[in-house]
Amino acid sequence: MKPILLQGHERSITQIKYNREGDLLFSVAKDPIANVWYSVNGERLGTYTGHTGAVWCVDVDWDTKNVLTGSADNSCRLWDCETGKQLALLETSSAVRTCGFDFSGNIIMFSTDKQMGYQCFLNYFDLRDPQQIEDNQPYQSVPCSESKITSAVWGPLGEFVIAGHENGEINQYSAKSGEILKAAKEHTKQINDIQSSVDLTMLISASKDCTAKLFDSTSLEHIKTFKTERPVNSAAISPIMDHVVMGGGQEAMEVTTTSTRIGKFEARFFHAAYEEEFGRVKGHFGPINCVAFHPDGKSYSSGGEDGYVRIHYFDPHYFDFELEA
Repeated sequence: MKPILLQGHERSITQIKYNREGDLLFSVAKDPIANVWYSVNGERLGTYTGHTGAVWCVDVDWDTKNVLTGSADNSCRLWDCETGKQLALLETSSAVRTCGFDFSGNIIMFSTDKQMGYQCFLNYFDLRDPQQIEDNQPYQSVPCSESKITSAVWGPLGEFVIAGHENGEINQYSAKSGEILKAAKEHTKQINDIQSSVDLTMLISASKDCTAKLFDSTSLEHIKTFKTERPVNSAAISPIMDHVVMGGGQEAMEVTTTSTRIGKFEARFFHAAYEEEFGRVKGHFGPINCVAFHPDGKSYSSGGEDGYVRIHYFDPHYFDFELEA
């Protein structure tokens, strides 16, 4: 089946995220706009306007009430999902790289970049306390002086945040004390993306070292490795099958000199248990920056350096990858 092409951004896509039901798809890019789409037909439902710089990250809470975005304009913003109204503005000293709601939707975390003399911080806010929002004071702020956080997700039960770093480390940061509970160093280069499985028991990390790795969320035990011959920008775990999908490609600055075939811009499917690649899907005209599975497992989306989001529907039990346009 032909993919649905979503054209709502002027610059390369930085992150895409489904809500829990999967009827909405949120996309952000290196332009100041956050978009929300109907995932079934690709119709644009609306935009969240207010940022003045590239938007690096987006998250939506469990019951699709609020949306959280983090941007290079040194702010993290909370929006009403339905009306698009800005509910809170949290200002920072440097760009916000990654953000997320915990399981309850009451506590948010976001990390800032190490730049302009400021170091990287992981901040926790409790949305039930309006004073924290008013004073712009997180209840917990964890400095990460050694290596900045490049991607982060909440762990099961919201007890800790699992963060991937520029130096390839993965750490668990306690949501109460801020201390590092566990650490793993399986990657040799920067981690570009971390995504959880649907039941939050596993996570997959995508790295510049041309691999994606599967970990146990609680123990950070390394389970599987999926190898490619190019940097992996994003990886996601199927909610219904033992499959993972990975997106990547050459560095963006090298793309202009290569054809799409040599650049290897396909989304690649691997079997989660056997670590074997079993299919590729073409489509993007540049590296894939982010991938996400629909919660029902029957489609996946990818966002690329070319500024497009593509929704691919397929039969997860059998589909012919060669037919994909």
